[in-house]
Amino acid sequence: MKDSIHPKFHPVIFLDTSCGAEFVTYSTLTSEETRDIKGVPHYVCRVEISSLSHPFYTGKQILVDTARRVEKFQEKIAQQTKAAATRKGKKVKRAKAQEKKTKQDKAEKVTEVAPVEAQ
Repeated sequence: MKDSIHPKFHPVIFLDTSCGAEFVTYSTLTSEETRDIKGVPHYVCRVEISSLSHPFYTGKQILVDTARRVEKFQEKIAQQTKAAATRKGKKVKRAKAQEKKTKQDKAEKVTEVAPVEAQ
């Protein structure tokens, strides 16, 4: 690696302030606060949220819906599924139209036959 183009890489402790979890790793971040671990000075970087405290990773996610967007979406989907249950597809409509046409053709054939006139 070239010395002049890469940032400095330091041992760092990321401290989650919401749950007290600590992650020891390396990073380019630094801070004023340091702590020695086995004689090696580590920078202490405080973070408000980490994978141990984030609701997505802990499974305790709460949806805050101030504009009722989730309920509106669920109502819309319910209306669409209700309409889809009563709606008929193209194949059903074509088959019904074909059936109606064949009935009309049969009725026309019956009326086309002229009665035989007696002489």
